[in-house]
Amino acid sequence: MAYAVEQSRAIAVDVQDAFDGTLPLPLPQLFRHWYGPIPPIKEVRDQNGEWASAGQTRTVRLTGGGSMREELTSVDAPRSFDYRLTEIKGPLAPLVRFVEGRWEFTPTAAGTTVTWRWVIHPRSALTAAAMPVFGRLWKGYARRALTQLAALLEA
Repeated sequence: MAYAVEQSRAIAVDVQDAFDGTLPLPLPQLFRHWYGPIPPIKEVRDQNGEWASAGQTRTVRLTGGGSMREELTSVDAPRSFDYRLTEIKGPLAPLVRFVEGRWEFTPTAAGTTVTWRWVIHPRSALTAAAMPVFGRLWKGYARRALTQLAALLEA
């Protein structure tokens, strides 16, 4: 019943720099624009220290009042890191039970291909029917975020 979406972009920096620049990046810097109904990230709360180690948690607050708990579940520097979003509140709450996210960093001739992936676990079989529409919206949101990431990393 899970639904997977992903988006990739080549960024002209090496893998280590891409990984090191992405993992600790403040989320409101990266996710700062609306994409259709998907809001930007307003702030992060309850994070202790730099975001760097599996087991760390934080609360992600969205513009418009939504929020979610994020847990960093694995870090395999400089190849990937994984996280899980739970306790989803706001507009996504009726649709999504939880999300498993992953960022991957693959060396390429142009630098690094950064891939952002979500495995979305719908709240019910009924809401699973909405996943293809939500997935298209998410891909646009992810494309915009990866464009912003490239601008930040290549600066």
